[in-house]
Amino acid sequence: METISRVTLADLIFQRLLDVEQTLKHQYESSKEEIGYFYIDDLLPQEIATEIYNAFPKPEDVKLKRSLREYKYIAAQMDKYNPLLEEIIYAFQDERIVGLISRICNLPEIYPDENLYAGGISMMGYQNYLNPHLDNSHDKDRNHWRVLNLLYYVTPQWEQDFGGNLEIWPDGIKKEQIVIHSKFNRLAVMATHQRSWHSVSPVTHEGVRCCVSNYYFSPTPLLESDTFHITSFRGRPEQKLRDIVLEGDNILRSGLRKIFKKGVRENPHVYKKNNDQQ
Repeated sequence: METISRVTLADLIFQRLLDVEQTLKHQYESSKEEIGYFYIDDLLPQEIATEIYNAFPKPEDVKLKRSLREYKYIAAQMDKYNPLLEEIIYAFQDERIVGLISRICNLPEIYPDENLYAGGISMMGYQNYLNPHLDNSHDKDRNHWRVLNLLYYVTPQWEQDFGGNLEIWPDGIKKEQIVIHSKFNRLAVMATHQRSWHSVSPVTHEGVRCCVSNYYFSPTPLLESDTFHITSFRGRPEQKLRDIVLEGDNILRSGLRKIFKKGVRENPHVYKKNNDQQ
């Protein structure tokens, strides 16, 4: 079967977003004073969304990240996997979609990231989690500010009580979170800045929740008060000891970044393209 092209996928995504542009704009506008977000269901025809899900590799064929901070599977070197996955990732980087999301969020100058720094695909299975955290404030070269996180969920029949849901903490991690169900064929878009604490709830189901992710960047931060920061983790409200450990870890890693501006080592979570792919 011929792979669906990123242009065809972008055509479909653009039209779906355009059909409900005003609804999405209102959703984002009403939430942006804390952590702006919107989500849209039935993003693509169901059969295409299912095909994308079926294209995902097995967890053992991607990178496992496991620590007190997170427990999940990720991949960004997309030429190792089914070509459909690369096509759907880069469909979200189509200039029409970037421009439309720019209008929805009233962000006049945003750019996709062809390097997929911290983007690509992710999978979370039983007992996997992602603790409350702030995303790294910049792109891999520290030239632009990270401003939007796009998450497209593609696991069929994924119920909310299975876990693996996006959690937004608009009033900090000591207060109640907003839960956005990682529902099949749903796109969630959220703002990223120095107050946008978010997490993924622990998975309690034996299946695997699959996600396609992108980040958009800008020459200026979302908040005037934003300053450079590394990806910073905290414990969940009930994880008091873990929270202490993670705060110490944040301080240590932040100190190292003051010395080594681009990190102690090159971040491996990027798409390294060969000359033919440039």
